[in-house]
Amino acid sequence: MAFIGKKRKVADTKVDANKTYSLQEASALVKEINVAKFDASVDLHVRLGVDPKKADQAIRGTVTLPHGTGKTKKVLVLCTPDKEESAIAAGADHVGLDEFITKIEGGWTDVDVVIATPQVMPKIGKLGKILGPRNLMPNPKTGTVTNDVGAAVNEVKGGKIAFKVDKAGIIHASIGRVSFAPEKIAANGQELINALIKAKPSTAKGSYLKGISMASTMSPGIALDTKSFVH
Repeated sequence: MAFIGKKRKVADTKVDANKTYSLQEASALVKEINVAKFDASVDLHVRLGVDPKKADQAIRGTVTLPHGTGKTKKVLVLCTPDKEESAIAAGADHVGLDEFITKIEGGWTDVDVVIATPQVMPKIGKLGKILGPRNLMPNPKTGTVTNDVGAAVNEVKGGKIAFKVDKAGIIHASIGRVSFAPEKIAANGQELINALIKAKPSTAKGSYLKGISMASTMSPGIALDTKSFVH
């Protein structure tokens, strides 16, 4: 049986398991029940009424959080030499092509986002088996395959995140840190949920937002009132 510390036990008592909270209430409570000694991530877990096995219901996309994630993301840009200068100017952490293809083939994946130009995609297609499982493979649907690499880097550094439904029909996404003010956590959470509602496929039947939980690292989850969101 897993050991549960005193702080976690106290945190558990502050969350009413029989209640669903508003986004604003949860955003304040998640700070109060944080037990981590570091600036923990605040995450939303959204269970959608979709069948991920159906291509038109495999929800994925991007959203720019108004207050960012609180984490500086490491960005790799794979491009031809003529695009390198704009990528570097925008703040990309790594820029190049062949040398990074070789590094990735050797198992290196120490980045949070990979951006590529359309011209180099044929060369990096073979990296799919390594980058795909880590959600790092560049994709036009998430804006990570583009000729405007400078703008793409700026967006990622400015708070743009990608989301993708998993096999169980759940979206997992970081919407900030516990050091954020409750208002900023709530605003970021609302922006993500708005994006998910906008991405609702026409073929999805029944309830779409089936369940939403907010939690920080190592802390109990807080159930949100799905009816408070228009969908």
